[in-house]
Amino acid sequence: MSYASARDIFPEDILEIIQKYVDGEYIYIPKKEENRIAWGELTQCKKELLERNNKIYGEYLLGNSVNALAEKYFLSPKSIQRIISKKKKELE
Repeated sequence: MSYASARDIFPEDILEIIQKYVDGEYIYIPKKEENRIAWGELTQCKKELLERNNKIYGEYLLGNSVNALAEKYFLSPKSIQRIISKKKKELE
């Protein structure tokens, strides 16, 4: 997210109206609902995490301990437990 000067974006009359409510403060203007995209849609991150979590669950089923998986994947044991629990629920 980048910041832009309202002075460069809005016509003077609209800027004066906005200044009645917010004068010199930062505000966030959300995207329109139809322009929003889900997290991970623009990158492979979502896919990579899904693949990693599937590997973790598979290795857990093969007998690897939560602590060993946490060390291998540089995650906390609690995170490994959450991944395993979520995978179990998905497969039920």
